[in-house]
Amino acid sequence: MPDQPMTTMISASEAEQLIGDRLGQFAAESRSIDSAAGHILRQPIVAERDQPPFDRVTMDGMAIRFEDFSRGTRSFDIAGMQAAGMAPMAMHQEDACIEVMTGAVMPDGGDTVIAVEQTRREGSQLVVADNYEPQRGQFIHRRGSDCRAGETLIEIGARLRAPEIAVIAANGYGSIEVSTQPRVTILATGDELVDVEAPVAAWQIRRSNDRALAALLASRGLNEVQLKHVTDDRDVLKAAIAEQLDTQDVLILSGGVSMGQRDFVPGVLSELGVQRVFHKIAQRPGKPMWFGMGPKGQAVFALPGNPVSVLVCATRYVMPALLAAMGRTAPPPTCVALAAPIDFAAALTYFVPVRMQPDAAGLPVAVPLPTQTSGDFSALTQTDGFVELPPERSHFPAGFIATYYPW
Repeated sequence: MPDQPMTTMISASEAEQLIGDRLGQFAAESRSIDSAAGHILRQPIVAERDQPPFDRVTMDGMAIRFEDFSRGTRSFDIAGMQAAGMAPMAMHQEDACIEVMTGAVMPDGGDTVIAVEQTRREGSQLVVADNYEPQRGQFIHRRGSDCRAGETLIEIGARLRAPEIAVIAANGYGSIEVSTQPRVTILATGDELVDVEAPVAAWQIRRSNDRALAALLASRGLNEVQLKHVTDDRDVLKAAIAEQLDTQDVLILSGGVSMGQRDFVPGVLSELGVQRVFHKIAQRPGKPMWFGMGPKGQAVFALPGNPVSVLVCATRYVMPALLAAMGRTAPPPTCVALAAPIDFAAALTYFVPVRMQPDAAGLPVAVPLPTQTSGDFSALTQTDGFVELPPERSHFPAGFIATYYPW
């Protein structure tokens, strides 16, 4: 798709498509399993052997041959004890049992486990409790019932959470191929901004957009992030952006992207060889969003300065694009029902902050909590994310199904 004319507003879906089409895939690297949590997998994980690798006892008790019980035997001679981690014992004599522990190998010759609660000890024998009737094969986790050797357990593109790390470790992978972390700079622009702990005049505000963006990136596993601030001076801005383009893979700017006299970002990016892909999306909030690609393939996202717009645009476009470039398999969209009606007259995609709560049936629904303005970020602490409402209609009744994006 060709670059969009400056005056053309594209749809939210077109913006998503254009970003995805332009971003390549970040490189892969080998990482120790101990430092791979949160990363995106770039190799398949294959079962080293059958799981479980042996018939595994799942209950403390005694192992017997069911045929002995079926002949009427209820008192069994104790032939030994099989604990977890021990090589399998043999049990072939009639009317004998082996005491077994959870996790142990099923003794050779045994085929049924009776729980210790259903037995009593009488000298050198274990006796099955009166009126208890075991089932053949009970309390045995059969070899290969979870997976077979050579089976693919985790596909490329998975984010490595605790369950994935457990599977990787259990199958002998000490190091694995994962996506590299892109080097990201968040550049906040504006004369009105001061740092978090700096003295603040009545006409100034503390920097928060960059911290919010960094927190959003960290919540998705991206930690190679640095924060910068630059004033609304064209030459200073140009020097700062040029420096970041030399070293970073991704540049996210906040502010200076609209049509005001001191909104220098689009012009400076063009002068530095960053190719504009689009500028302006038919949405609220976040209409002035700008996206382009640097001369070395750097991804440049220039977001509006209003705090709600920043978080909405970053959540809706920036994060999915970066995760896709890292090789992550995109999860299916999350759809939720509105808990209350909402109206929006403008022919724009409308992003509405919502709080998720259960309805009378216990099912999750989205309670709309629109902000007063796109600068009303204090209200976002009462929300869990936002829903995307399409531009084709103006009334959205309770029960309307919308796509949900968590913060």
